[in-house]
Amino acid sequence: MSSQDLATRLAHTTLELCRISSPITHEGPIADFIERWAAQHFPPGEIFRVGHTLLLGRLSDPRPTVALIGHLDTVPAHPSDQGREPRIEGERVHGLGASDMKGGLAVMMALAEDLRRDTLPVNLAFLFYEREEGAYAESGLIPLFAKRPDLAQVRFGIAMEPTDGVVQVGCVGSMQVTVRFAGRSAHSARPWQGENAIHKAGPFLAELLARQRVEVDVAGFPFYEVLNATLAKGGRARNVIPESFELNLNYRFAPGKSIARAKQDVLELVAGRAEVEFTDASPSGPVVAGNPLFQKLLAITGLPAASKQAWTDVARFGEWGVDAINYGPGETAQAHQAHESAPIPPLAVAYEKLAAFLRG
Repeated sequence: MSSQDLATRLAHTTLELCRISSPITHEGPIADFIERWAAQHFPPGEIFRVGHTLLLGRLSDPRPTVALIGHLDTVPAHPSDQGREPRIEGERVHGLGASDMKGGLAVMMALAEDLRRDTLPVNLAFLFYEREEGAYAESGLIPLFAKRPDLAQVRFGIAMEPTDGVVQVGCVGSMQVTVRFAGRSAHSARPWQGENAIHKAGPFLAELLARQRVEVDVAGFPFYEVLNATLAKGGRARNVIPESFELNLNYRFAPGKSIARAKQDVLELVAGRAEVEFTDASPSGPVVAGNPLFQKLLAITGLPAASKQAWTDVARFGEWGVDAINYGPGETAQAHQAHESAPIPPLAVAYEKLAAFLRG
């Protein structure tokens, strides 16, 4: 099959997947589709489903196990996407999830269809899972791992997240923090009778504005620690001095920093000026530069490697003792965007690079 024919085939699979709406918590239809497809390519004993998450293949094999990993869900549709049908135009597939990450799922499916898994130098498994786009504690990987703790035997995982065709190692941790400034209400004509909570937050906001990113080198890969206010809420009437003001902070921290240390960073920054509530925390993902399968991937494919300046489930696999990296055909700039699309030629490139690595 020529690269052009392969790209066309993968584009049409991506389009078919985009036509199955799967916003987070509504992954049932696409999981059913994947299960029906899997029944044509895997024996019944190699299809394992928990909720809307599927593990395909076997894990008990003397060969080292490589897992290709992809999430089934998308973010909710942007209001401007309502009524827009997925389609192929020129060299792009248009549709919610095209880059993040139904193009990656299409590549996984084609590899499962084409590769003779029994002849590969590695044991190949496939993981399609739900609820990646939500809170860390609600991922569909959690009940799967509870049922299949043998997932810890995987020697190398490849999360098919959009990476612009670059191998991306590790990932930054992510923490959501509510910071509440307290004041005292009063009539806005007599502000001296109260205490303006929004004004009290001013010096803190000025510090955030002046704060520079912090570069952290991990095994030769640069990661950037950043802390930003992403939501703000305060006041109850236009003529009332606000007695409370609330910020949401999002802290991204480098591999190697624990959640406990990241929390301490936030507390030191706030320095007692406001109430602090940690609402969600996802660990950073380890950089697996020493993994021999990672080194083999780079050597065989010639792909460049870079750091992952975002959070992905390589962090969760790292918590389970599984080395994993990110590599997928989608465009990072398209993830979570209105009018999402994905370029078609990189679909074939990702397939060919992964097939070469897996055949070894």
